[in-house]
Amino acid sequence: MPEPAAQRPRHIDEVAVQRALKRLATQAAAPWLHQEVARRMAERLAIIKLQPARLVDWWSFTGAGADVLATAYPQAQRLEVEPTAALLKRSEQGHVKPWWSLKRSPADRATVVAERDFEAALTEPAQLVWANMMLHAVADPPALLKRWQSALGADGFVMFSCLGPDTLRELSALYRRLGWPAPTMSFVDMHDLGDMLVRAGFADPVMDQETLKLSWADAPSLLAELKTLGGNASPDRWAGLRTPRWKAHLEAELANLKGPDGRLSLSFEIAYGHAFKAAPKSATATQTEVSLDTMRTLIRAGGKTT
Repeated sequence: MPEPAAQRPRHIDEVAVQRALKRLATQAAAPWLHQEVARRMAERLAIIKLQPARLVDWWSFTGAGADVLATAYPQAQRLEVEPTAALLKRSEQGHVKPWWSLKRSPADRATVVAERDFEAALTEPAQLVWANMMLHAVADPPALLKRWQSALGADGFVMFSCLGPDTLRELSALYRRLGWPAPTMSFVDMHDLGDMLVRAGFADPVMDQETLKLSWADAPSLLAELKTLGGNASPDRWAGLRTPRWKAHLEAELANLKGPDGRLSLSFEIAYGHAFKAAPKSATATQTEVSLDTMRTLIRAGGKTT
């Protein structure tokens, strides 16, 4: 039998992901798309009545979560988790106040920690794990979901977003038509993400998605913004660097993506998910202990034990 999609390893180049994260750490801010999705995710917090005392913001800088979480939960202790040293430094810089600033702000309640040190830094269970626009860049999502589940208290919940399979479908179709390798890695379907949540120990996962259309005036603007979002982490991508002639060919082909308004547009499927930590199952006894006196009484009475 084939292995379920929710359990198969992802086809992703982790070295390419690290290169993309290194580049993202040099940007002035998180990508615009990540900021917009963070805002939309924050609107969904209104349906959750729980007010976390401690929360975890996974890949905080690129996820643009610090400000929206500080606004939503100003009294919560926040643990901002970063995957690289450069991104950890960026998040730390975001909490440095000018010497003339006397007023305390929600940022004062944040601690920044490296992903590898996360468990050691979390001294008490959290009530929320927030992860915006990063799960699609992880080679083993089920393992990460289990880490999040272990970090949560009995009443805790996870909320995340990531790119879905229809992301950049127009660009993928263009590459297929030209016989070129994939322009992007494959993305996990939201139904498979729901299965992963259940397997990781979450209850009643709620998954949904929306497709955002981004448009640009010309091909150079389109390619420049795509670069700010990360990079192609598909192991099947072009090997080596492309030439200026190839880039000119690509820009010419991108003209086929123009809509009636004359602008180039691409689709981004955004998958959203949230789920609560499942209550622990009651242990079932493997044997029943009966006293010797009770056993004698049962035998005399012709009774039975199970």
